[in-house]
Amino acid sequence: MMQARQLGKELYVGVHSDEEILVNKGPTVMRLDERLTAVDACKWSTKSVPDAPYVTDPKFMEKYGCKYVVHGDDITTDANGNDCYQECKDLGIFVVVKRTPNISTTDLVGRMLLMGKSHHFKPISGDHKNHPLLSDDNIQRFKSYATDETGLKPGSGVYLNNDDSVFELVTPSEHTANKLKRILYVDGGFDLFHPGHIEALKVVYEEAQKTGCSVLLGIHDDATINKYKGLNYPIMNLFERALCTLQCRYVDGIVLGAPYCPTQDFLNKLPGAVVGVYHGPTPLDSEDPYKEVGGLLKQIGDHKYDEMNTEFIVNRVLSNKLAYEERQRKKGWKSEHELRLLQQEQKRK
Repeated sequence: MMQARQLGKELYVGVHSDEEILVNKGPTVMRLDERLTAVDACKWSTKSVPDAPYVTDPKFMEKYGCKYVVHGDDITTDANGNDCYQECKDLGIFVVVKRTPNISTTDLVGRMLLMGKSHHFKPISGDHKNHPLLSDDNIQRFKSYATDETGLKPGSGVYLNNDDSVFELVTPSEHTANKLKRILYVDGGFDLFHPGHIEALKVVYEEAQKTGCSVLLGIHDDATINKYKGLNYPIMNLFERALCTLQCRYVDGIVLGAPYCPTQDFLNKLPGAVVGVYHGPTPLDSEDPYKEVGGLLKQIGDHKYDEMNTEFIVNRVLSNKLAYEERQRKKGWKSEHELRLLQQEQKRK
């Protein structure tokens, strides 16, 4: 989506119906309304288009004034094994962007079913420059995802909390830097970055807009989340969760490795003055992590997805385990078939 937005002035994102996905790919994890919420929250998206046909139809594109369709450098097939974009390719309106090594729905479902933790990063301490999370490639990805709504200019700030110091990894734009002088701080795991997170951040963002503040997220590292949630949580590692939050239009900056219990000393090291610390609907236990900053603590108000959390999504998958295992098998067959089609297409070129 970021690469597609970089190619034009607007990006319309077609979102398939649950029924179309079921026929062509398998059961969805997120419902259509939830997926539309995610697309609308992406800063590179101009407009979401619900019920877009699974096999892209040029006439459907014309209804929205879209001259080109953009896709990654792989092949997507329908239930019959046919290329979903063949007609667009024949008409010369198909644009290819490089497929980036992002986490896929298939990978995430696999992690939920297999319960492994090999995707976790170790905590950052000491010389953070040699930590695998902060490789040159990953830093470049942070910079890309921190761009503004055009995908071309600086936007959000990215910071690292390490050994009681906060370092700037990605410099925000001048506009964002001015906003970050007054901060509404929200911390958490933001695992499987879902509509519950998005709607909560939207509430905080709307408050920030009224008061001339920014929204800065503190993202806990993998070991911290695993300590409190157990099993193989987080399902997404710190790098993946950071990219998910950076693409959200309701976020002005993120802090990697934020402490589970924020202190005033930590808040003082952030790029601006923290005027509010926001907490979601999850009840606080006897070990209140916000006890040292209680005077700043504010409750995030109700929203349409306030019943949703990461466990809610995981339970959807586990409660329908057989269907999702079949989805994984079907995806494996389709991947092999799509690879053969891609190889054939490359030979023709």
